[in-house]
Amino acid sequence: MGKERMKKEFHMSKQAWITVFTVCALAMAAILVAHHNPFANPQEERIKKIIACVIIAACEILFIRLYDKITVLPVELWQNRKLIWKLSKNDFKTRYAGSYMGMVWAMIQPVVTILVYWIVFEFGFNAKAEMVKDGINVPFVLYLTTGLVPWFYFSEALTNGTNALLEYNYLVKKVVFKISILPIIKIIAATFIHIFFVCFMLVLAAGYGYYPDLHMLQIIYFSFCMFVFVLGLCYASCAIIVFFRDLGQIINIFLQVGMWATPIMWNINIVPEKYRIIFKFNPVFYIVNGYRSAIFEKTWFWEDFYSTMFFWIITVVIFGVGALIFKRLKVHFADVL
Repeated sequence: MGKERMKKEFHMSKQAWITVFTVCALAMAAILVAHHNPFANPQEERIKKIIACVIIAACEILFIRLYDKITVLPVELWQNRKLIWKLSKNDFKTRYAGSYMGMVWAMIQPVVTILVYWIVFEFGFNAKAEMVKDGINVPFVLYLTTGLVPWFYFSEALTNGTNALLEYNYLVKKVVFKISILPIIKIIAATFIHIFFVCFMLVLAAGYGYYPDLHMLQIIYFSFCMFVFVLGLCYASCAIIVFFRDLGQIINIFLQVGMWATPIMWNINIVPEKYRIIFKFNPVFYIVNGYRSAIFEKTWFWEDFYSTMFFWIITVVIFGVGALIFKRLKVHFADVL
């Protein structure tokens, strides 16, 4: 009875939610059109604005037409927020249960990876000299760490979130259980480890003279960006992998290639300017660059206006598509698993 009442109240506010979304979309489009970058090529800037406005209009139309399907997922997550938090903590605790060192293993492997890359690139390939040549006077280990920390988060969250339904298949078969909360449980569990590495990164930065300030608060914003982005991806991937198990191997290959395609261990300035936009289409680049802006470049995220707008437009689209795929396929999960 209570659920029916909540569902009814939610549907009663449908027009209000559509109005809010429309106002936000119009405001975003207006800011986009009004914004002018004096250093940008006028023709390229005009093309970017046209493409962004078309995407915003398409999102608005889809939101209105598919409102009931798209909003089911956020509503279920909100209604089960206490259960999500409880299961997330339990998932994190039980992941390393039975091993002597427990959760320490979650910290050791990424730290060792950072050390290996640092030794190989700074002392083997003299990456520091290349950075100085490109005008980046930052300790290479700090430059490397600020790129790898968000990538580790993305990699672990995507991998674990994709396998959420397979791992918790016994819950998928329970009729009364809201299986839509399973991917977000895995991502929150990955966030706990990410918090440790953010602290490690801040200590490392302080060791090189980059002490905490207001700019570093942006790490919270960029971590939230990663959370929402990877959650949208996981709702699509965890639904598809139930029927196409090879997707897990494809994602692993994608992550291997993606780490090198994202400017983490190298500087994007080495790429000819006309090709840089290809790498900037990668949403993870926006987040990696954001971590570096917060730690040592000391710039605010809204100063990179077009990248911020592009990231959130893409993220909203991915989340909406992921929600639709999950809703469409979930009625068949129990039969396949």
